[in-house]
Amino acid sequence: MIKTVGIIGAGQMGRGIAHVFALSGFDVLLCDVGKKELDAAVKAIGQNLDRQIKKKRIKPADKTKALKNIKTVKDLKGLAKCDLVIESIVEDEALKGELFKKLDKILKKDAILASNTSSISITRLAAISGRSGRFLGIHFMNPVPLMELVELIRGIATEDAVFQEIRDLVGKLGKTAVMTEDFPAFVVNRILLPMINEAIYTLYEGVGSVDAIDTAMRLGANHPMGPLELADFIGLDICLSIITVLYEGLADNKYRPCPLLVKYVEAGWLGRKTNRGFYDYQGKTPVPTR
Repeated sequence: MIKTVGIIGAGQMGRGIAHVFALSGFDVLLCDVGKKELDAAVKAIGQNLDRQIKKKRIKPADKTKALKNIKTVKDLKGLAKCDLVIESIVEDEALKGELFKKLDKILKKDAILASNTSSISITRLAAISGRSGRFLGIHFMNPVPLMELVELIRGIATEDAVFQEIRDLVGKLGKTAVMTEDFPAFVVNRILLPMINEAIYTLYEGVGSVDAIDTAMRLGANHPMGPLELADFIGLDICLSIITVLYEGLADNKYRPCPLLVKYVEAGWLGRKTNRGFYDYQGKTPVPTR
């Protein structure tokens, strides 16, 4: 039975995952290398809980309990008692692999390991982890507290009982799980990222401006957010990483990353997190950059 959940990575996704587990009554150990990152994550979780209170989705007492359920650790050894550990670090297969090798030596034999990767092969990561049968992908959507979907990806060796236990766990979080096969980018990003990449090509080729493209998709396709605005929200470096995985993994030219996306990432224009992407976020209102 899963009672204590470890989450590695206190960035936007990691803190969101910690938020939903803590709010659902689980003991959460949030792990990152620096105190500054961990303190910022706990502060952000508190602010997001306040937003839920303001919208009357939770009560003030729920916030108090959730924050009490979260403890922070700076060393992987602090995760030794976890029943489940979810990795949520950068989309770098080599880094993830090294992390899982270390965790295999620290965790209990029956602990479950999972990756929140949005595109990397679960079977490959599982093979590196040393516990293929107790390894799977748990891909939360961003922002985690608001998005209802969780993609569950089983590797070729994932045990049936482990998969079912995690599927039940997702239900306890108030989320809906969908099972996806272990193909590059799974389901959501397999469909979403080519759309974003094509929107960038549309800008690159001069078919429309940033404002025209996003307005067209909001009003013409009833999307809540235009594709370029969404790319900035996701992070252009992450978008490039995912579309590259698709391009290399499926060997199909239709997934070729747009040169403009590559150029923005090379320039360090990564979207909201750097205050500049397809929009400039330095003022009160985002302004299109092209």
